[in-house]
Parts: sequence; structure tokens; C-alpha cells
Amino acid sequence: MKKMLLSGLVVLLAGVLIWLLFFWQPGGTRSVPIVSSLEIAEAPKGGDFVLDSYKGEVDTRSLRGQVLVLYFGYTWCPDVCPTSLGFLSAALDGLSTDELEQVQTLFISVDPERDTLDHLKSYGEYFHSSILGITGTHQQLEKVAAMYGAAYRHVKQPSATDYVVDHSADLYLVDRQGRLQTTIRHGTPPGEILAAIRAALNNN
Repeated sequence: MKKMLLSGLVVLLAGVLIWLLFFWQPGGTRSVPIVSSLEIAEAPKGGDFVLDSYKGEVDTRSLRGQVLVLYFGYTWCPDVCPTSLGFLSAALDGLSTDELEQVQTLFISVDPERDTLDHLKSYGEYFHSSILGITGTHQQLEKVAAMYGAAYRHVKQPSATDYVVDHSADLYLVDRQGRLQTTIRHGTPPGEILAAIRAALNNN
């Protein structure tokens, strides 16, 4: 009997310990990663849009026949954007000259207040000569982001930059007919990005 009581007590204590380690949070709150609270659309459909670049308006309908690679970010981004664009640049470097001519990469800035068109030009080309920076009004950007299942929000902070922009960091591949073909998750290695772009190029 005593042995059974002792075994039951051990099981009870183990259960309490597991609850404390994995579920209990001081003050009754649980920390949630920013990316999971951005309300990203579950089934994005993509679509055409018009935004501005240093070359003038960019209308995706005029880019039919090319594979589009879309990325939402901003030039003041301290780490996520440089990492994503670095991986993307390495993938683009793996394309032949002929393949690269059939691909248009668009860096969509969600920080139009600070990202001027000239600054977007130099920022995109810093990572790769084929990356074109574009932006628009927040009304335009919110509509485009929603179409592709991307999301962003400005967050005030007491620093020299005044605010940061939390944003999703996936790449979106649009096929030659203007249809969203693939969403490439943030952190995907360059070799896999390259393979996905080639698959889109070969999917006629």
C-alpha cells in the first residue's frame, strides 16, 4: 500500500514539474513570436499590382513571360532582409545569363516614408544587379501584401530610427502567366531557392 502511494506521489510530482517547465508563465502571460502574431493569410492567391520604382511604374501585367520573385521588406531592416537577400543573391548567381534574363526580382519596401526610390535602387543593386526596389502608398502595399499572404506592421521604439517594421520574410515565386506558384520560406538555402526558380522557369 505504501509502495503504491509513493508511486502515485512520484507521478503527481512529475506532472507538476512538467507543467511548471512548459506551461506556467509568470503573471499569466505567454510570450508569442512576432511572426506568429502577424495574421498571415492561410491561402494566398497572388495577383497583379502596380507600384513605383526609380524607372517609373512597375505593372506586373507587363512582365508576363518572366518569372517574378517577390520579397517584402525594408532597407533599414537590421538582419532579416540582408540575410534573405543574401541567400536570394547567391541563388540568382547560379542562373545562366539566359535564365537570368527571364527572371525579375522585386524588392517591395513596406517602409515608403524612409525608402526613397533612389535609395531602393542602390539597396537592391547592392545585393544583385537584377533586384529592382519598388514601393507605394500604405494602402497599395497592404493590398499587395494581403494578396500574397505577407504581412507587416510598424512598431514604435525609443531609438534613433524611431520605429522598426515587423514583417514576414518569405519569397514568392510568380510564374510566367502571373500566377503565384510557390512560397519559399525564410531561411531556405540558396541551392533550394535556385532549384525552385528553375522549376518555375521550366514550368510552361
